[in-house]
Amino acid sequence: MLGIIVMALFMALGVVKTMSLLRERATCIKVWLGMTMGLMEMMWYPSVFAYLFDFTLAAQIAALALSIGISAAVYVLKRGKKELIACDAPKEIDFSFVLLVIFPAVLITAFLQYTHTFVNVGGDLHVGQSTYGDLCMHAGFATGLIGQSYPPEYTLLPGTKLGYPFLADALSSTMLIFKTPLAESLYIPGTVMCALLYMGFVIFAYELTGKKSVSALAFYLFFFSGGLGFTRLFDGNGLDEWKVSETLFGYYQTPTNLPDENLRWVNALSDLLIPQRTLMAGWMCLMPCLYLLVTAMRERKYANFITLGIWAGALPMIHTHSFLALGAISLGALIYTVAFQAERKKSVLLFGVYGVLACLLAAYQLLEWTFPQTIDGGSLRIQFNWVNNNGIGGLRDNYFWFWIRNVGIMYVVFPIAAVFIKDRAVKALSLGVLILYGISECILFQPNEYDNIKLFYVAYLVMLPIGADALVRVFVRLFQKGKYAWLDSAKRIFAVICAWLFLMVSGVSGMVTIARECISDEVIFSSAHRQAGEYIYNNTPRDSVFLTKDNHNNAANVLGGRKIVCGATLYLYFHGVNFENAQTDMYRMLQNPMDNQHLFEKYGVDYVYISSYERSAGADVEAFEQLYPVAYENTDLYEKVQIFAVNEKYRQNVN
Repeated sequence: MLGIIVMALFMALGVVKTMSLLRERATCIKVWLGMTMGLMEMMWYPSVFAYLFDFTLAAQIAALALSIGISAAVYVLKRGKKELIACDAPKEIDFSFVLLVIFPAVLITAFLQYTHTFVNVGGDLHVGQSTYGDLCMHAGFATGLIGQSYPPEYTLLPGTKLGYPFLADALSSTMLIFKTPLAESLYIPGTVMCALLYMGFVIFAYELTGKKSVSALAFYLFFFSGGLGFTRLFDGNGLDEWKVSETLFGYYQTPTNLPDENLRWVNALSDLLIPQRTLMAGWMCLMPCLYLLVTAMRERKYANFITLGIWAGALPMIHTHSFLALGAISLGALIYTVAFQAERKKSVLLFGVYGVLACLLAAYQLLEWTFPQTIDGGSLRIQFNWVNNNGIGGLRDNYFWFWIRNVGIMYVVFPIAAVFIKDRAVKALSLGVLILYGISECILFQPNEYDNIKLFYVAYLVMLPIGADALVRVFVRLFQKGKYAWLDSAKRIFAVICAWLFLMVSGVSGMVTIARECISDEVIFSSAHRQAGEYIYNNTPRDSVFLTKDNHNNAANVLGGRKIVCGATLYLYFHGVNFENAQTDMYRMLQNPMDNQHLFEKYGVDYVYISSYERSAGADVEAFEQLYPVAYENTDLYEKVQIFAVNEKYRQNVN
């Protein structure tokens, strides 16, 4: 409970700041920016103080004190003065309208966050289809950061610096330190972050277009759409019942995510936001940057660009892809502004202030964490057309058909809308999106080629309000009166039918995917593993090292928060981390502990965790029983878990 209060306090302090600095903005905008700022502070400040106090309660208290101090100073200094971020003609947007648009998505998100995050069912822990893979990694980071000195290291591979953006998980670590249970420390901030992202998208779309109808349509197309993959559910006789059943009850058989059929444009709500916590936090923080970029280009005042630079500079270790995407879009906006608008010198200076400030704040993050892991891991490489590349110099599908089939009809609308739009700020964003799209089509930034979707989706996010605006304009024009009443009626009927068909075609794949996700249910930890993980978390030293197998649902690491000799290699491989030696040594120690005592000393192993996973890897249980005392043992209907104490100083606690 205390952790939830701390999170709410950070958010409230953020609102105090924005209410003081942005007096002329709509209340909805101030509340959205303030709560987002508060969560960013909660992600960042404890890690800053962790360099002094480690990631401990002291760092959390110092972080909260800093936020309180800044809020108090801002409130006192700005009292009675004009707002810092100028807004000559603020676009008013109703809080009630925003809440009405986002309510269905928030409701579905809250349901999925809860049901997909370690739900205790009869002692076992359950998750959903989309969280079965990623959730364990994020939970392991959250439990493993507690007590670490900075910069932190992978608990999945001790001695290796944690280069993956970890600040979203650090927020959950803070809640854990304040005694919030693990599941609540993940799904409560997850739901709040998604809700703020939804608010931000509607506000951003309204800022771009000034139309509520466009904002609502763009929101629907972004979070509930999913391309044309639903057509696979039909055969010559109509719906194929077997495929429908397979889609709703099979494991990853949805029409938005079938790699064998080259369907890769997953649904944003269920397949990106729910499982990928760094992306979720990154998009939440990216929306204010995009909003500020638009308003800054329109207002052309230094304070706006300075604020944008500070906000953008905090992005890399929240979500590096969002930082890269924002940089590409900003570059395009700069090029367009300098090329086609007056006062070119001022434009260069304004964007220069923003860029320099963002890069200065991001420099340590990139040099300390991002670049070493990306370069050392050999992640950067050239590959045209993303996942549609067949690897032998050709494409799996026709270039344009691949994108239309995956993204849907809007892929065709985007370039037409960008050409005919008149607003200069929107034109500038469109050029930035084109640059981001080009970069994402030609360069892969990580071993997993699929991860470039995180860049493509930002381009899609920015273009949707622009494309939706073009569609609404066409729809409205068809409803305008002409010379002949009968023709007007025909046009309106045609417009309504086309609009209905468009919404249906755009939404079926996404809706089916969300429905499948809502009914998905997977056991991730049996009762025996859950209890063993809780024992480890509460009864073993935080710096202890466990020898286990490298399964991703590793109770010692995920639930216990302890370092293990070698964790899930799928995680480590896609993070560009060299794990081969540790994995080999892990198997050698499990299979022949008597002849490999030097490896136990090399890795500083304190405990050995034995379950069905380790036994399937050939663990010599009899040898461990001869060598070490049992510190913990637990059995349920399906599993037997034993923990052996290796380190002499921990054996004395064994009964």
